[in-house]
Amino acid sequence: MSFLAALLTVLGYLVGSLPLGYWLLSRLGFNPRSLSAYNLGVENVVRQLGAGPAAASSVLDVIKGLVAVLMASSLGVPEVAVLTGVAAFVGHLYPPRFVFGDLPPRGRGNLVLLGVLAGWYVTGSLSLWTVLIPLVAWAATLGLSGFASVATVVGLLVFALLLTFTDVPIGAKLAGWTLLALSAWRFKENLGRVLDGTEPRVGEDVPMRGKNPNQVVAAFMIHPLTLDDFWQSKRFAWLRPLVDRGVVSEKSVKAMATQLRPMKVGELRGIKTSDGKEIRAYLLSSPLLPDVFRDSPDLAVKRAIEGARLAHELGASVVGLGAFWSVVGNKGEDVQKAVPDITVTNGGAYTSGTIKAAIPAILKHFGESGRDLSGATAAVVGANGVVAFGIARTIASHVRRVVMVGRDLERLERSANTLRRANPATEVFTTTDVADIKDADLVFTATSDPNPVIFPEHVKPGAWIFDEGVPPDVDESVRLLPGVRVIPGGVVKPPGDLKTSLDIHFGEGAVPACLAETLIIAATGEHARQSLGNGTKSENINFFVDQAQKLGFEVIG
Repeated sequence: MSFLAALLTVLGYLVGSLPLGYWLLSRLGFNPRSLSAYNLGVENVVRQLGAGPAAASSVLDVIKGLVAVLMASSLGVPEVAVLTGVAAFVGHLYPPRFVFGDLPPRGRGNLVLLGVLAGWYVTGSLSLWTVLIPLVAWAATLGLSGFASVATVVGLLVFALLLTFTDVPIGAKLAGWTLLALSAWRFKENLGRVLDGTEPRVGEDVPMRGKNPNQVVAAFMIHPLTLDDFWQSKRFAWLRPLVDRGVVSEKSVKAMATQLRPMKVGELRGIKTSDGKEIRAYLLSSPLLPDVFRDSPDLAVKRAIEGARLAHELGASVVGLGAFWSVVGNKGEDVQKAVPDITVTNGGAYTSGTIKAAIPAILKHFGESGRDLSGATAAVVGANGVVAFGIARTIASHVRRVVMVGRDLERLERSANTLRRANPATEVFTTTDVADIKDADLVFTATSDPNPVIFPEHVKPGAWIFDEGVPPDVDESVRLLPGVRVIPGGVVKPPGDLKTSLDIHFGEGAVPACLAETLIIAATGEHARQSLGNGTKSENINFFVDQAQKLGFEVIG
């Protein structure tokens, strides 16, 4: 390639990278960052700003692709014009930040592609049919599926195949497949959402932050507890047969999961509060398995921060951290500092509130069942934690003996002394061995362990167990013991008719209390009530309990 040809290719890349749409919208007084930091996108502009600004920015994108090709055609070498068109597309998708600063990446490049194709036809680099047939395939696919991402990939696949079987230079053939590969990679998240059923179709009404006062958007970070949960997402389900047959190892799947950025894997729909407000909740996941949170805490914090940014880009006003996400980054504090544009909560306040409401009912039912509550032994597993210690304080005055189980005996003793001073008639015993709960009539457990900690050998027949752990602290085999009752904790039924395509392990129509707190913050706009760090204010606990009742949330279990 001559020096001039190389220079034109670089210029084509720079022309494609120019954020013309961004600049135009900024000049019109809009903040494109508020639309989506990852995808400015014509659809996002139409939804929030209207057809006029969208059309203007679209024309500029078409011009970028067209100008890049026309500029290169001055050499009279079709191969250079083709290469420069590809370079313009690459520039649009992956602009040089060191030149243009911290501007958000542009959209998915459909309109730049249109300009490139038009330029190739105008300059005679490609025939009319080579350009027209892919456009027809694109339009037909868009009309049938409603998904712009699918239409673009199909159109470029047709384009690449046409070039492969057409008498054109080898450079043009390679250009076709390069455009297909680049576009498929850029659309990978959209295609994954198509498979999972969470990608909006063209023209579909998408709730956006602040757009409709009667419609609010929240997001919630989840993660698979086991590989079975990993397979729930259809974008990964194709791997399961390969793992079952030994073609792909579980270890390699787990390693791959650590490399994946947060993605939208599901939605909660049908939630409608008693005052008529609709809540849409996006389920986001970076598919880290529980052991990763323990072994790679820095990676977990990084993914949580990325998840909060994605939640903001999707239009959510608040993002909740579920399961092990709730303890990363100083229980959400570091995540909030890194992403100040969206409210972050670990859900601790309402979780405590549901426990506060549930414990008296459990104690009452225990006594009404004919059991001697005042003479009972109660065990609290995970008593070093804030939630479990709160349970211990609640039950200590009602039972004869409390067994506190935790990992730090010195801290346990300090907590136990607090209970002893407040309840001198109650015996308080501390231990680090879960086997010491064997004599307990009542067991309350709230640990952050990724695996069950309570097994049949730890439980006596007839015991009642309140399991607040996520994942559950109680092994399924415990339920087979005679007379044992396992009560799930922190389970809430939102108002309305909840629908979701994912099993989040809390029963049909139910969510964990930490997710319910996220929904309540979105519905009330009380973002200052968020739960972060170790501290949980009593006033916030009472706030969520009161608001939950007013909005129609119901504690179950």
